Amino acid sequence: MSVRAKKHLGQHFLTDESIAEQIADILSEKGYENVLEIGPGMGMMTKYLLQKKYTTHVIEIDDESVEYLQAHYLHLGPRIYGKDFLKIDLNDIFKNQQFAIIGNFPYNISSQIVFRTIDYRALIPEFGGMFQKEVAMRICAPPGSKTYGIISVLTQAYYDTEYLFTVPPTVFNPPPKVDSGVMIMKRKKDLFLPVSDKLFKQVVKTAFGQRRKMMRSSLKSLNLSDELRTHKIFNERPEQVSVEGFIELTALIEKNGISNQ
Repeated sequence: MSVRAKKHLGQHFLTDESIAEQIADILSEKGYENVLEIGPGMGMMTKYLLQKKYTTHVIEIDDESVEYLQAHYLHLGPRIYGKDFLKIDLNDIFKNQQFAIIGNFPYNISSQIVFRTIDYRALIPEFGGMFQKEVAMRICAPPGSKTYGIISVLTQAYYDTEYLFTVPPTVFNPPPKVDSGVMIMKRKKDLFLPVSDKLFKQVVKTAFGQRRKMMRSSLKSLNLSDELRTHKIFNERPEQVSVEGFIELTALIEKNGISNQ
């Protein structure tokens, strides 16, 4: 029995054992006793995770894959969750215990997976796996690069990120049309920003909504005070502003920056 890759689920099954093992090795195994693999498919990487000292759990939305895993990985048993990662309450599985996430993430929801991980960052000290290369590079991009954007800032506010290696399309079935990239995120010591999360996200998303313009123009819709708009940060473009810069700006806006609202 094998599982048919389903386009609407963004499935591309990894067929290279050595790469599967390489990805399984990226986690540090420190600070947690449980790991959740997202989208295991037919368990190409799962078997290597099961050799580790932590307890492996898998979550898979595809019923056919769940059936395959239940038949071929009997010892996983109750740790196979036939659910949607984007909808499940992770506290129900891990009961407020720390856990890491790993996976060959479906391209069509990979960014959503990262944002959901950020929401659960109090439980997730480490996150790693394979994305479309372009997305992995965006997550890890430094300020000043063309790929630096919303997902870069929002991720790096809470996690240290590192791009690890590139994977060609030829090792998948069916092969995707682009390269894939493997990256790792390690949670920073400070779980919470010194500013409102909601306002921070608003500032970042509004700024990059018009990324080619100076911050003075791109943040015009926030009705910032004239005094605040004299700050030097408004002479920069969003892609030039560091994560710390966005946090500092959010703090200034919280303090005295919004008028007519």
